[in-house]
Amino acid sequence: MNGRGGIVATAAVTMTSSPGAAGRSVLEGAFGLLEAVERAGEAGLSRLAAECALPKSTAHRLLEQLAELGAVERHRGNYRMGPRMFHLGRRWQPHPGLRAAARQPIRSLAELTGAAVGICVLWKGQTLVLEWAPGKGDEPPAVTHRGMTWPWRTAAGKVLMAAAGPAALPGPASESWPREAADIRARGAAFDREELVPGVCCAAVPLHGRPGQVPLASLCVVTDPAHHLERLAQAAARTAQVIGTRLRGR
Repeated sequence: MNGRGGIVATAAVTMTSSPGAAGRSVLEGAFGLLEAVERAGEAGLSRLAAECALPKSTAHRLLEQLAELGAVERHRGNYRMGPRMFHLGRRWQPHPGLRAAARQPIRSLAELTGAAVGICVLWKGQTLVLEWAPGKGDEPPAVTHRGMTWPWRTAAGKVLMAAAGPAALPGPASESWPREAADIRARGAAFDREELVPGVCCAAVPLHGRPGQVPLASLCVVTDPAHHLERLAQAAARTAQVIGTRLRGR
């Protein structure tokens, strides 16, 4: 069997004999392979099978069927992310209309400050870049892009973790985190002064859909150490208010 039904049929035979578990197993296997391809950028069958702890024959069948669907594509004997996943991924967002509402305001902020500006969310304990507007001139050493993930302890991640509370932390909190989270909530901004990448600083503020609710995302401004982060945070907060107003008007 080929096409969409082929993946389920393959899994039922090769991964489990339980009909209820078959769907779960094939989805876990397929998504595990997609995540492995995303991490690698491009990789061969042996590496992907090993990373997902799948028999090579099973990994090959799943990858070939994913290729038929356009989720991955073959390239010189390897596999890389396909155009279908790219188009589907570009449509994902934590709130309807967020990306459309944010796109022009963050571009305007990037033009005003000369710094790169991004909209980020928490995903699996990491900071995921949802939308991005490059700054003027030279980019900071750690150029980022939409879909890129960073540790949650970026400024963009910390401002969201501080609002979400300790239950959202992916692991044990440091002794200093409760105090740091309280400071972030009090001032409405988080800062990264070359804590993760030398030469890269960041100011981030929460982006609310409605006042008083948990933030939908964070708005961050990424620049070099020469800039005044507190002033950038003030400009970012004004832009976040504009985006929030746009969302409430939809």
